[in-house]
Amino acid sequence: MARRTARQVLDADVRSRLATLTDIDPDLVLDDLTTPTARRALADAELLITGWGCPPVDAAALDAAPLLKAVVHTAGTVRHHITPACWGRGLTVSSAAAANAVPVAEYTLAMILLANKRVLDTARAYRAERRRVDWNERFPGAGNYRRTVGILSASIIGRRVIDLLGHHDLDVLLHDPYVSDTEARDLGAEPVGLPELFAGSDVVSVHTPLLPETRGLVSRELLARLRTGATLINTARGAVVDQKALTDEVVSGRLNAILDVTVPEVLPADSPLFDRPNVLITPHIAGSKGGELRRLADLALAEVESYVHGRPFTHPVRPETLARLA
Repeated sequence: MARRTARQVLDADVRSRLATLTDIDPDLVLDDLTTPTARRALADAELLITGWGCPPVDAAALDAAPLLKAVVHTAGTVRHHITPACWGRGLTVSSAAAANAVPVAEYTLAMILLANKRVLDTARAYRAERRRVDWNERFPGAGNYRRTVGILSASIIGRRVIDLLGHHDLDVLLHDPYVSDTEARDLGAEPVGLPELFAGSDVVSVHTPLLPETRGLVSRELLARLRTGATLINTARGAVVDQKALTDEVVSGRLNAILDVTVPEVLPADSPLFDRPNVLITPHIAGSKGGELRRLADLALAEVESYVHGRPFTHPVRPETLARLA
């Protein structure tokens, strides 16, 4: 992993606990698997603990690691470093995606409730006018009672959001081609087609992984189906949404947007999205930040302990499902 990742995720207590479970040099952090130091470490490595900034574990790296059997990843996606050669070797892989899903789902829930309550609009108007106003007349549709939230994809995060929404007086729609109608209803959502999801929702929250077939999935046509005043929330990947089409919609004032991800990840300084009062942009902070990083480390520690005691991983990543994962 990157050295910065190691400093942030693997604090002294975590490294101490790792040292009680494994034969490890807690100060050895590899961000390049081709160096002599890396080759010496890989020569007798049975388990890799990886994180953000891990280089690809390719065929050359595997050749240098003849004893390697497993990888425990302290973050979400493993796409950036787990290569086909790893699956060919038969490595078992674990990911902390479930732990990282927690803060993303919390962020999403908060933004859904704030969006329906028209909190940002009300606060902005109050700041500008600084007087008593009949806010019921100003925002007659504000509030969360019996509003409809559309969830695009029952990913790990999407499922957690649906569960959190179940504690509120909201109607939840779900579109996911890999989820049966029965399973959707068991999750707490009404299954609908993609056009119906957009046409029927006050807020649509995107939880679709970026895959070749999902690039630009949230198209101009789908955005046009959203009712005027609706909100699009994206905490997945920026490229899932047709950003030009979304920009046109929010600049016109017809739609609102809450974007934790964009294309590019840092927008040009002159992007109109920065200055629109109906757009909230955050810099990819929905995932684990600050103290939440410890949740990632704790999950990874539990997986290492399972491996040491010969138990299967609780959060395995399987090659047959990788094509549908972030």
